[in-house]
Amino acid sequence: MPKHYRPAGKKKEGNASRYITRSKALKELQVSISLFRKLCILKGIFPRDPKKKVKGNHQTYYHTKDIKFLKYEPLLEKFRDIRAYDRKVKKALTKKNKDLADRLLNSKPGYKLDLLIRERYPTFIDALRDLDDCLSMVHLFAALPAVERENIPVSRIHNCRRLSHEWQAYVCRTHKLRKTFISVKGIYYQAEIEGQKITWVTPHALQQVLPADVDYKIMLTFLEFYETLLAFVNFKLYHSINVKYPPILDPRLEALAADLYALSRFFELSTSTSIMESKAIDLPESGQTEDQQDKRAHDESDLRLAQLQHQLPSNEPGALMHLVEEAASIDEDDAETRECKTLLKGMRFFLSREVPRESLLFLIPAFGGVVSWEGEGAPFKESDQSITHQIVDRPTQGHRFLSREYVQPQWVFDCINARIILPTENYFVGRVPPPHLSPFVDNEAEGYVPEYAETIKRLQAAARKEVLPMPGVGIEDLDDPQNLLAEGISDRAEAIAAAQKKQKMSALEKQYHEELKREFQGAEYSTISNEREREKDAPEDNNANTESVPNEQQIAKDADNMSKMVMSRKRRNILEAAEIGRKRKKDKVARLEERRRTLKNSKKSETS
Repeated sequence: MPKHYRPAGKKKEGNASRYITRSKALKELQVSISLFRKLCILKGIFPRDPKKKVKGNHQTYYHTKDIKFLKYEPLLEKFRDIRAYDRKVKKALTKKNKDLADRLLNSKPGYKLDLLIRERYPTFIDALRDLDDCLSMVHLFAALPAVERENIPVSRIHNCRRLSHEWQAYVCRTHKLRKTFISVKGIYYQAEIEGQKITWVTPHALQQVLPADVDYKIMLTFLEFYETLLAFVNFKLYHSINVKYPPILDPRLEALAADLYALSRFFELSTSTSIMESKAIDLPESGQTEDQQDKRAHDESDLRLAQLQHQLPSNEPGALMHLVEEAASIDEDDAETRECKTLLKGMRFFLSREVPRESLLFLIPAFGGVVSWEGEGAPFKESDQSITHQIVDRPTQGHRFLSREYVQPQWVFDCINARIILPTENYFVGRVPPPHLSPFVDNEAEGYVPEYAETIKRLQAAARKEVLPMPGVGIEDLDDPQNLLAEGISDRAEAIAAAQKKQKMSALEKQYHEELKREFQGAEYSTISNEREREKDAPEDNNANTESVPNEQQIAKDADNMSKMVMSRKRRNILEAAEIGRKRKKDKVARLEERRRTLKNSKKSETS
C-alpha cells in the first residue's frame, strides 16, 4: 500500500485540509478574481506559503478558515447586489428604456466599511500601529491629479486632501511631531501619539506623472479602506481634545486654499465656545448680563452660518497658520512634548514663494513658531518688522531687511532634528549647506559618525550645559575620575622604575666596557679592582648628578606616558598594539634590507 494512500471518504489531514488554492476558493465563493482581491484587501486576508504545497509550486494558497470567513461575509452579498444592479442598468440602457435607467441610477446600492474597521482593530492602539501605510497612501493620492481613465475622480482627491489636513492639524495642535527628513522619495515625518511612533512619507510638491505599469484598481481598493480608517482615527483624536469632528471651515478661507488655516480658526472657535459654556454653567442665568447673552447668541449664529455656507472642498494645496498655544487635552504633556512645544517659540517666519510651503507650514507651528507666506489669507505681510527669519531658497536675495535673518529651508529641518537652534552662518543664502543627516539612522550602531553629527552633538551639550569627555577619554572614565587618576599614577610609577633600572644597567655596561679596554691596554687586575672599590665607596653624588642629567629619550618617553594617561584603557591597548605592529614592520624592513645587502655582496664576490 502506498505511503500517502487515502481511502475514499476519509477526511483530509495536514496541509491538504489547512490550505486551499486560489482557483478552488474562487469556485467555492462564486466570485471573479477582481472581486476576490477586493474582498481579501478589505478583510486583511493575504496568501500563505505552506511548507508542503500539495497542488504544486505554481499555485497561490490561502488558509481554509479565511475562505470560510469570506463565505459568510455580509460584504459579499452587497457586492452581489451591486453586480445584479449593474446588469439591470446595462439591460435598461440596451433596451433604450431611459426612465427605468434613471430610476435605477438614482437608487444605486452602496456599502460601508465601518464594521470592518471595528472588526480588524478592536482597540484604538491597534489602529494607530497600522497607520503608517494608511497615511502614506492618503498623502500620495492627495498630491495626484484626477484622471478619469484610471477611475480617480476629483472627489476622491479632495477627500484625501481633507483627511491629510485634518491629521496634520491635530499633530500640529498637540505638538506630537518628533522627526522629519527630506529624501529623494519625499519628506518623511514621525509623530508619537499615545506611545505609538507613526512614520509616513509625503511626496514633493511637484507635477506628478502617473506611470502606466501600475494597477490603480488595487491601489484604489486600499485607499477606500484607508480613508475610512483615517476618518475613524481623526474622529477619536479630535474628540480627545474636545474638538468637534468633522470640522466646519470658513468658505472664504477654503476659496483661498487656506484649508489648514481654516482648521486652526475652527480650533480657536471651538476652544472659545467651550470656555464660554463652562463659564455659563458656573454662573446662574439670572447673573448673566444681556450683553453676554447677546454675544453668545451671536457666536452661535456665526457657527450656524459657517455650517450653512460649507459647500465645496478646495482643490489647491492648503496653508497652515499658527495654532493655539494651549491644547485642550485631558492628558498632561510629557517632557518631550514640552520641549517640542517651545523649540521655535518667539520666532516669526516668512516663507518666500520658492520654498516647499506646505511642509514648512506644517513643521513650524508644530514646534511653537509663527509663520506667514506670500499671498492672500496670510496673517502678516513680508514688510512686518517683527519677522525674525525669512526662508529663502534662491542663489541671491536682492532686497533685505536688517531686522531678520535669511536662511535656507534645511535650517528648519536640522533644528527640529537636533532639538536646538543651530547657528545660521552655514545656512545663509547662496552658501552650500551642511549635509542633511537622517534622524532615523543610529550612527553608533552603523559604526560611522559623520563630522557634522559630532558638531551637532557638541552644540547640544553646550545648549544643555553638559560636560563632554576629552578626546581619547571614554564616558566610563569620565563617570569615575578616581579610576582614571589611579591608572595615571600607577603608569607614572612604573615608568619611573623602568627608567631607573635602564639607567643603572647602562652604567654597569659602560663600566664593563671600560674595564675590558684597560685590560686590553695592559693594566693589572689589582689596580682595576681598587678603582672599582673606590667607586663603590664614593658618595652617591655621582649617581645624583647622572640622574639629574637630562636624557632626551627619557623626556620623550615621559611625554608619551603623559598623553597615554588621559586615554581610556581600551584606546591605550589599541595604541600599544599599533606601536608593536609598527615596530615589527620596521624590523621586517630592516631584515629585508640586510638580506638584499648580503645578496648584493655575494654577487660582487662571485663576479670578482
